[in-house]
Amino acid sequence: NEEPWGLHTNYTILPEIFQKAGYSTNLVGKWHLGFAKREFTPTYRGFDYHYGYWGGFIDYYHRRSQMPVPHYSMGYDFYRNMEVECGDYGTYMTDLLTREAERIIHANNNTKPLLLLLSHLAVHTGNANAPLEAPAEEIAKFHYIKDPNRRKYAAMVSRLDQSVGQVIRALEKTNMLRNSIVIFQSDNGGPSVGQFANTASNWPLRGQKSTPWEGGVRVAGAIWSPSIRELGSVFHPTMYIGDWLPTLAAAANIPLNSTELRLDGINLWPALTNHSATNQSALTVNREIVHYLDDIWHVAALQKGDWKYVNGTTAAGRFDNLLTYRELYDTDPRGSDYFAAVGNSTVSAVLRKYAGVELTRDQVMSLRAEAAIKCGNGVQHGCNPLVEECLYNVAADPCERNNLASQSEYNSILRGMRKRVRKHRSTALPVANRRGHYENSPARHRCLWAPFLEEAPSEEFFICGLYGMPCETSS
Repeated sequence: NEEPWGLHTNYTILPEIFQKAGYSTNLVGKWHLGFAKREFTPTYRGFDYHYGYWGGFIDYYHRRSQMPVPHYSMGYDFYRNMEVECGDYGTYMTDLLTREAERIIHANNNTKPLLLLLSHLAVHTGNANAPLEAPAEEIAKFHYIKDPNRRKYAAMVSRLDQSVGQVIRALEKTNMLRNSIVIFQSDNGGPSVGQFANTASNWPLRGQKSTPWEGGVRVAGAIWSPSIRELGSVFHPTMYIGDWLPTLAAAANIPLNSTELRLDGINLWPALTNHSATNQSALTVNREIVHYLDDIWHVAALQKGDWKYVNGTTAAGRFDNLLTYRELYDTDPRGSDYFAAVGNSTVSAVLRKYAGVELTRDQVMSLRAEAAIKCGNGVQHGCNPLVEECLYNVAADPCERNNLASQSEYNSILRGMRKRVRKHRSTALPVANRRGHYENSPARHRCLWAPFLEEAPSEEFFICGLYGMPCETSS
């Protein structure tokens, strides 16, 4: 938060494109692309409206964050557009953001094309003194989980799950689902251990957030729209976060100047809406995804089609293995009838009318099995990325257990991947991070995370905690 930079305004981003096309563009929740200057903040970058926080995280009740390294003072970070927002103080953050998303949907009421990004705090951790937070009544639902941290985490996920149902219901009540695209996805693998750990499981994938392994970069996602012919199916081609811009622009009939924008993503809307019309395996067979090109940690991770190359790793390899397991005695009572649990959900109840036919128990269980990640069998050939190159076929080996770099039949693939990494490194922009300074912290800005490059630090030194300024009435 205290670093004096943000996403450069030379870059054109998705909300700017949709705003220009006549959409009402709204961000609820996290921004995290800079606020050192006002020009870095959401309403200067294509969002008509923002309700949420500018930094990387806040706590779930007091809307404050304290950067872990170095230990700058705790600061308040919650805004409505450019104004500090103190209303509904003390409301659980997942509920607060959900309520605002519902308000926006109902206020829009089909009067204008709507782009709504609900960027939840959940299930990110809060501050180090209370990383996992959820309402007591939600935690009580998971009494059967022995680990108190996992019990809290389950409650946080549960509240997020309810949020999805409430948003879907709001879209239905306003008759907007008939012409909507709804996307649900995570931004990275869960941090099972270490900094910002929330006990999340990436099983059976190795690694976690901030690592180059599949447990760090492969996430769950779902998309729903009445325009999708094969609802209730698994989409197999690799999809990259950069694909959303050309995919959603195509869905909205917004033309893009690909040369000017220099897009990395590809338009997958035809494949998503009509599986049988496109050879899905051919969509991404040669596409490249740069997962990591970090010359501070000295990590390179590149995927090309089904092949993935890793050289180097983060945190000296401390988080490179399979980090989570399941407590066999923590048995979810709903697991005895998974089909009923799915069918009784709010989302299922709302979307059922659009499905045409009812999903059967066999279909639900078949979809669940098809979506599961299977590690396969066979001898494991490990890799130490700190001292050697790693090469995996992640389609056949998603758990990255068998390093193929030393096998002669893959020499040409290895050479090609190594060459592409050198090419990408030669054209990469320099690292944008800038060292932070204590003058930029809330202690010098009335306990507020504010555009510190435009607001001179106060001569007074403020002792900032969970209460008090800038929302005095909340103390």
